Order: sequence, then structure tokens, then C-alpha cells
Amino acid sequence: MKQRIYIDTSVVGGYYDIEFETATKQLFKRLENKEVIFVVSDLLDLELLNAPKRVKELLHKYPAGSFERVELTEEAIILADTYIVEKVVGKTSIEDCRHIAMATINKVDVLASWNFKHIVNLERINGYNSVNLRLGYKMIEIRSPKDLIRYEND
Repeated sequence: MKQRIYIDTSVVGGYYDIEFETATKQLFKRLENKEVIFVVSDLLDLELLNAPKRVKELLHKYPAGSFERVELTEEAIILADTYIVEKVVGKTSIEDCRHIAMATINKVDVLASWNFKHIVNLERINGYNSVNLRLGYKMIEIRSPKDLIRYEND
């Protein structure tokens, strides 16, 4: 079974960011090779509306079957709000929380992000997972794209 990787907006933008492009392009290569499926959300679509044209159009270069689409549901909104209430992050990080909630509810294998302040951060990950476990959800694996690329054997 293919690994299901939820990607947030930072991963799409990272494709063209000098700091993150190498690892991001290697992750997209895994998508091209049909090794993984990217899980994308309607929230990602919304966030990309204001992105530069090449970022906005990146996902259109890939066949629709490369992606699994998920939507922001009432359940995800409530879970995201709980992360805020529990002070995992502040109120300004609600969109980040919604990405994590959608990934959690849809039981992805891993959420990929370049957002080290609010998402790929051990203290935050522990906070999200504490809330998840207390509410009966599974723990969510959160990694940077660099952790999700394949390295050849030496």
C-alpha cells in the first residue's frame, strides 16, 4: 500500500524556495514514481489562491490520481479549535491546526510541512498528539519533506 502523505501549503511553496527545493523536489519525484499519494485539502486550494502563479499551478502538472482529496469538516474544525483551546499553538495558527486536524481525522501516514514554528516542532507535535489521544484519535506523524525522501544504499 502506498504511503499517504498530507501536504500543506509550505510543501507546495517549497518546490520553488531555494532553501527547501532539493528535498521538496525529491519528495515530488516519489509522487511521480507512484511511490506515494499526496493527500490534499480544500484548505490548501484556498491558501494557494494568493500564491505566485507557478506555485498555484504546480499540482496541476500531476495526474488527478496522484492525489487524494479531503475536505474541512465540522469534526476537523472542532478538533483544530481544541488545539487552540489547549494552547498547543496560539489563535493565529488556526489554519495550521486545521491542516493537522484534517490529516488526523483522515488517518494519513504522515503530514509533511516546512513550518517548523507551528507544525514540525517536537513540543507542538507532542501537544497535538496529546489532544488527539485524549479525544480518541490516533497520533499523527509529522515530518519535514527532508525526512520523507529516499536515500540510495551506499
